[in-house]
Amino acid sequence: MPAAVYALTVGAFGIGTTEFVIMGLLLQVAADFQVNVASAGLLVSGYALGVFLGAPVLTLLSARWPRKRVLLTLMAIFIVGNVACALAPNYALLMVARVITSLTHGTFFGVGSVVATGLVREDRKASAISVMFTGLTFATLVGVPAGAWLGLQLGWRSTFWAVSALGLLGLLAVAVLVPDQEAEHVESGGGSGLREVFSEQVLTALLMTVLSWAGVFAVFTYVQPMLTKLAGFSDEAVSGILLLFGAGMIAGNLLGGKLADRKLGVALLGSLVSLATVLGLMGLAMHQKATAVVFVGLLGAAAFGTVAPLQLSVLKHAGKAGQTLASSLNIGAFNLGNAIGAWAGGWVIASGPGLPEIPWVAALIATGAVGVAVWSIRRERRRQLAKALYLFPEDPCGSADRCDPAEAP
Repeated sequence: MPAAVYALTVGAFGIGTTEFVIMGLLLQVAADFQVNVASAGLLVSGYALGVFLGAPVLTLLSARWPRKRVLLTLMAIFIVGNVACALAPNYALLMVARVITSLTHGTFFGVGSVVATGLVREDRKASAISVMFTGLTFATLVGVPAGAWLGLQLGWRSTFWAVSALGLLGLLAVAVLVPDQEAEHVESGGGSGLREVFSEQVLTALLMTVLSWAGVFAVFTYVQPMLTKLAGFSDEAVSGILLLFGAGMIAGNLLGGKLADRKLGVALLGSLVSLATVLGLMGLAMHQKATAVVFVGLLGAAAFGTVAPLQLSVLKHAGKAGQTLASSLNIGAFNLGNAIGAWAGGWVIASGPGLPEIPWVAALIATGAVGVAVWSIRRERRRQLAKALYLFPEDPCGSADRCDPAEAP
């Protein structure tokens, strides 16, 4: 992999850390600002909403900029946002600072995916995406526990100062190692780029992302009470078990990238089927300690095994003209799925079935993504067959040397 891809990984590590580290600081933030834990938890929801809304907006606003300039600007906003979090005098301003920080998330991963795939051969594109997203997985495995520990030792504000330093490191890495790439120009002005972004294939791929990750977060949001109340672990044991989730994320992310490089359709469908299967079996596994531990790790692998295939699928169908916007929209779709999944899991608890039934509901949601994938693959095969038979109006004559389009079959 080119060094520039690893520079993007550094930025992804910082952004991933700031997204999830607040989960380990909720009690301290709630106590400091004298709000309840549920209100502090809205700092997670506010960030996710900012990612979903900010991804298309910032991508369109920066569409005419060279990509390296976009990445550097995003890292600068990221640093400012985290400094504002560290200095926030009250809950409201902390929420504002979190939302400002979140605006950079979707566009960074969207533009970064396009830059990464542009630096490698055709058969390495999915692997380049997975290497960049390894920064996000390492953030969950290393950055979040380290940030939570630092906040416990020196106060929660120290964590945001540390993340600001990570942002500065990421900015320097991008500035030194990432080469200049021209802008795409078309997104902000409509035309073919926007038509490709909102094509049936791209919208279908985005729906797969939303459904699959709604399934993931329906379970992952409530994995702590599942481990303690269903499997019988102590509160102290949960953090160690979640390290297996992070390790599974890294393994699944890299494996998904390699498989998608070989055959995208097979990797996409296979990863979604694996995810739905793991979620379904967790309904049985979470009642025993040994199987619960194994399936927490498998959930991490199955979840992030879908990332590179989903992201590459969006890039493939968006066409060159709309790749950056489509890629950013897919990052927003991941976060929309996160929010829907967390709500769905909460609804299952509040409506009566309770914790034991969450994995079954999550599996049902992820199975919806499998159904969409099967339908999409079949549609794509029919489209390719029609094109081979010269039924597409764009190429009525096929490969014929001489042909009157009016007489074409």
